[in-house]
Amino acid sequence: MGGLRPWARYGLLVVAHLLALGLGAVVFQALEGPPALQLQTQLKAELATFQAEYGACLPPRALEELLGVALRAQAHGVSSLGNNSEASNWDLPSALLFTASILTTTGYGHMAPLSAGGKAFCVAYASLGLPASLVLVATLRHRLLPVLSCPGTWVAVRWQLAPAQAALLQAAGLGLLVASIFVLLPALVLWGLQGDCSLLEAIYFCFGSLSTIGLGDLLPSQGRGLHPAIYHLGQLALLGYLLFGLLAMLLAVETFSELPQVRAMVTFFGSSGSMTPEDQGSILGQDELSLSTLPPDAPAAGQAPAC
Repeated sequence: MGGLRPWARYGLLVVAHLLALGLGAVVFQALEGPPALQLQTQLKAELATFQAEYGACLPPRALEELLGVALRAQAHGVSSLGNNSEASNWDLPSALLFTASILTTTGYGHMAPLSAGGKAFCVAYASLGLPASLVLVATLRHRLLPVLSCPGTWVAVRWQLAPAQAALLQAAGLGLLVASIFVLLPALVLWGLQGDCSLLEAIYFCFGSLSTIGLGDLLPSQGRGLHPAIYHLGQLALLGYLLFGLLAMLLAVETFSELPQVRAMVTFFGSSGSMTPEDQGSILGQDELSLSTLPPDAPAAGQAPAC
């Protein structure tokens, strides 16, 4: 395959991506189609039973109108179900969690602006906040990645490992550390605190949060039955979890992207010409270069930082 032209390589990559999309769609259709139909049938049966018992007491289409209002309010995170003494959706801890979901691009969907001013401010805040978050992540990555690579370097020197083996060991170790601390451990805590979710659902929620998928099917707890102080403390804990967990996930992805096998694959699908230093660097590294304020007499790009 090394003799393929660049356009053929790109075409092969696009075809492989489309096949992966199609395969994922087929699998999800097979897995989720029957439960969705079953839930739809159950909902229709419940509505038919309710209308048969109380239909004489309700005006025509009154139930549909009420459900429509409730669903539209639920789409913005507003609900009258549960304990009415709970704090507002837009108290300070809830607003902090909402802004964190914007800056981390998680987007749980459990809250949304209602007013025109809120929607306009959300656009402006995200437009300014997302680049600032990228700068912060790039800076922290620049400081933390060399520190995290020191144990791998020490093991590689002590065991006299080849550079490729040392890189693989470092990536595997960091991946296991991030998965244990930021996925498995929080999932166990969530599983213990939330009696209505399984361990798989807790892992699913943690991974969806850190990968910024945020499908919105599992949401932060609404605090029913919890003391307000404990509820707000949980929101602040989730805020810190999103910020630190996303940084840890990006560090792990950056480490895996530097593996020789991954770089060889990127080079294969890249251009056939010689690679420039900008092409050889990572995305975050390019962000750091473009945002750097180093003086002209800064060290050369090829100089390796000290561990």
